[in-house]
Amino acid sequence: MSDYAINCRGRLLRMETPLVMGILNVTPDSFYEGSRVNREDALLRRAEQMLREGAAILDIGGYSSRPGAEHVDAQTELARVVPAIESLHRHFPEAFLSVDTFRASVAKAAVEAGACMINDISGGNLDESMFPTVATLQVPYVLMHMKGTPQTMQLNPEYDDVIMEINRFFARRIEELHALEVNDILVDPGFGFGKTLDDNYRILKHLDTFGRHGKPVLIGISRKSMLYKYLDGRPEDMLNATTAVHMLALQNGASVLRVHDVKEAVEAVRLFVKYTAV
Repeated sequence: MSDYAINCRGRLLRMETPLVMGILNVTPDSFYEGSRVNREDALLRRAEQMLREGAAILDIGGYSSRPGAEHVDAQTELARVVPAIESLHRHFPEAFLSVDTFRASVAKAAVEAGACMINDISGGNLDESMFPTVATLQVPYVLMHMKGTPQTMQLNPEYDDVIMEINRFFARRIEELHALEVNDILVDPGFGFGKTLDDNYRILKHLDTFGRHGKPVLIGISRKSMLYKYLDGRPEDMLNATTAVHMLALQNGASVLRVHDVKEAVEAVRLFVKYTAV
């Protein structure tokens, strides 16, 4: 385990042990229905539960990035995300809030509303203003790899070497961010974002290679299709499978687990920490 620390608007978030990021989707169409919270009271109840169960970060998204999801415009995304973050920041002022967006305008508005981290599925590829905006805001940035867009990413994705391509992407984009004096960066290989089933398991097996960039590795595997398609089930049935792959990811160097089910993920982290300590 690596002792990373990131500066979230003047507050240090330490990763002496792996952290859990809870997913809050203020969307009507995210792939897992259980992650959707479209009323303020439901949002606050879910957030309170996640924080009580040990979530270190709450990740708020207003744009569904499931394969083939309907595209929504910036105004719709802003209308979903900003009030949610304002409410969460008002009720849980000590919580570390992240905004899940690829749009610089949404990222800026979210940080002004109380978010202290930007989680960008496109790694800056869908909005050329994102990197300069992150540099101006000076907040931690999750750099994720995605091939294509949410609408096209699963239309026969192909790689010569998926691990090498992702690592090259990280190296190039981290250099660009460093040039803008953005140093608090997390890397996310993007499970399910322009990858085949075998690509996803290859990434899981070689997850430790992404830590060589000197940045914490964040992973989002929770209840995804790499689990339910292989096991012939539904997202609703994938809690046990999610916990199994979380332990594999922790063994291979994951620093942050982005999850729907906080309690179970925190328990996996605690067991992993105990296992490595004896």
